[in-house]
Amino acid sequence: MIRLMVGLGNPGAEYDGTRHNAGFWFVDEVARQLKAPLAPDRAYFGMVARTSRPDGPLWLLEPMTFMNLSGKSVSALARFFKIAPDEILVAHDDLDLASGQMKMKFGGSHAGHNGLRDIQAQLGTPDFWRLRLGIGHPGIKSEVSGYVLRRPPVSERMAVDECITQALGALDLLIDGPMDRAMMKIHARPAQPKPAATQRPPALSAVASAIAKVPGLQDGAAASPAAPAVPAPPNDKPGR
Repeated sequence: MIRLMVGLGNPGAEYDGTRHNAGFWFVDEVARQLKAPLAPDRAYFGMVARTSRPDGPLWLLEPMTFMNLSGKSVSALARFFKIAPDEILVAHDDLDLASGQMKMKFGGSHAGHNGLRDIQAQLGTPDFWRLRLGIGHPGIKSEVSGYVLRRPPVSERMAVDECITQALGALDLLIDGPMDRAMMKIHARPAQPKPAATQRPPALSAVASAIAKVPGLQDGAAASPAAPAVPAPPNDKPGR
């Protein structure tokens, strides 16, 4: 079960809506669904919300420390409320997944993500859950910094939002468990619309029936009009 959901991003209007803030987008939607508004909390260096659950409170957190110091915020809240690393889910942007793709995993490396890097360092372990929200890759390593700090086009933002909507469908499983069922629901591919049925030509019997009803047509074929009589050529040589 999850007791702390963290969304990674950078604070301030300058970074609002940028790809690096995909984790914020997820936690914003969780807060709306649970009707748990986020509010600044200086003790935990971030925007925090608390909602009651049958098995105890669920905490939502958006660090306001900037990405590179995300662990400062996460570790402060987790240690005060004695939340174990394996009870933490961190939602973050992922360059290795295309927009419209997401994956959930437990543990592993930070893969160069500075927010994950600092959380691992502050918690002293990589053993926490991650919700990886794909944002695509610019294709050139030197352009990554500028790419993640830019706003995506509308089509890409909509693709990420669709992933978040799908993840919200597994929210109860994420909070209460079991986690394997939550992962299956998150990784499930959405149903593809069926292609429109093509109009097939009418059966031969139907064609024949229709033709038979047309006056002047017999046996499924049109009766050709009688050809006009052609007069014989004049016989200019009698007796031949």
